[in-house]
Amino acid sequence: MYPFVFLIALCLGIASATIELDQSLDAQWIHWKATHGKQYGMNEGWRKAVWEKNMKMIEQHNREQSQGKHSFTMAMNGFGDMTNEEFRHMMNGLKIEKDEKGKMFKIPFFADIYVPVDRRQTPPKRKCPPCYGFLATGALEGQMFRKTGKRVSLSVQNLLDCSWPQGNEGCNGGLMSNAFQYVKNNGGLDTEESYPYVARDGPCKYRPEHSAANVTAFENIPQQEEALMMAVANMGPISAAIDASLDTFRFYKEGIYYDPKCSSEDLNHGVLVVGYGFQGKESDNQKYWFVKNSWGADWGMDGYIKMAKDRDNHCGIATMASFPIV
Repeated sequence: MYPFVFLIALCLGIASATIELDQSLDAQWIHWKATHGKQYGMNEGWRKAVWEKNMKMIEQHNREQSQGKHSFTMAMNGFGDMTNEEFRHMMNGLKIEKDEKGKMFKIPFFADIYVPVDRRQTPPKRKCPPCYGFLATGALEGQMFRKTGKRVSLSVQNLLDCSWPQGNEGCNGGLMSNAFQYVKNNGGLDTEESYPYVARDGPCKYRPEHSAANVTAFENIPQQEEALMMAVANMGPISAAIDASLDTFRFYKEGIYYDPKCSSEDLNHGVLVVGYGFQGKESDNQKYWFVKNSWGADWGMDGYIKMAKDRDNHCGIATMASFPIV
C-alpha cells in the first residue's frame, strides 16, 4: 500500500509472524479501519503494529497533557498506520530553494496588529500531497477576496500540472513562490470548477477564458514574527513554510502547539497563516498563530492548528513567508 514498506520492515528486522499485538485494541483498530476505509493484505499485522505504537504514544502524551506537561492534545487520525519516515516522505513535499525570488514586504506605518485576527476560509483539502499548491491558491484567493469582495476557489490542479517550468514538480513537491511566479508568467489561474483537482499529475490544461486570478508580483516577509503579524493583519492570509516532521504535529488535535524539538530551520511543509490571537493571559505563553493546513478537515481543529507565537519563531513559522500581489 505504501512504498518502501517492505524495506522498512526488513531494516527493522520485523516479520509479521513475530509481531506481538495488543488484543485490547482490536475493537478500536477495526473501527479505525472502517472509518478511514483501510484494507490490507498480508501486511495487516505490520500495519496494526505501527498503528498500536502510534496510539500508545498519543495516549501517553494526553496523560501528560492532563498533568499540565503539554499545551495541546493529540488524537488518532487517518495517518495512524504510517511510520514517521513514511509520513514525511508522502506528506511533506516542500522543495526549499536557497535563493527565494520576490520583493521584501515593507511594514506599513499604519499597521493595526494588536487586535486578534482570524481569516479562516474554506475547509482544508487533501492531498497529493501538493501542500504548496493548496497554500498558494489559499493565499491568492484571500488576496482576490480582499480586492474584489468575491470568494472564488482557484485550481490547485492547474498549479500541479503547469508550474513545472518555474521549478515545481507536481505531486513530488514544490514552493509557493514558484506557484506565484507561474501565475504571474502565465497571466492567470483557472477556477477550481473549470479545472478540478484529481490528486495526480497530468498534462497542462490551462484555459485563459476560465482564469479568475492573476499575480503582478509577490513579496517575501522579513524573518520576524512581528513582520508576519503585520502582514496577516494588513494583507490577509500568508503562505509560510514550517517544520511539520514531528509525530506531535502529525497527530495534533487541539490547543496551542509547542514542541521544543520543532526546528525553525529544517522546513518541509507549507501552511497558510490566517490569523493570530491569545487565550488566557497573553503574557503566559498563550499567544498563537492560527494556521490552515492541507491534510483534510479530520486533522487537528477541522484542518486548522494553533501554533505557538512569539516563542523564538517556533517551527520556523516566520522563516519563509510570502504573499501574492494581485
